[in-house]
Amino acid sequence: MNPAPQVATAEISDADLDNVSGGLAAGGSGDLCVETPVATVTSDLLAVATPEGVAAGTAVHTAAH
Repeated sequence: MNPAPQVATAEISDADLDNVSGGLAAGGSGDLCVETPVATVTSDLLAVATPEGVAAGTAVHTAAH
């Protein structure tokens, strides 16, 4: 005889769910690429904001032709 599995459920508020899932965050990113006959220049930007703080990063890449 196999007993049926028991499942317990509970209500959880939005605030509690935010704490479990890591909270709220907002972010954005963008890039720019300029290509000339002499070189290519690419730059990237990333920014993320959470209740714990803000993180930002940039990168620039160049390649001569």
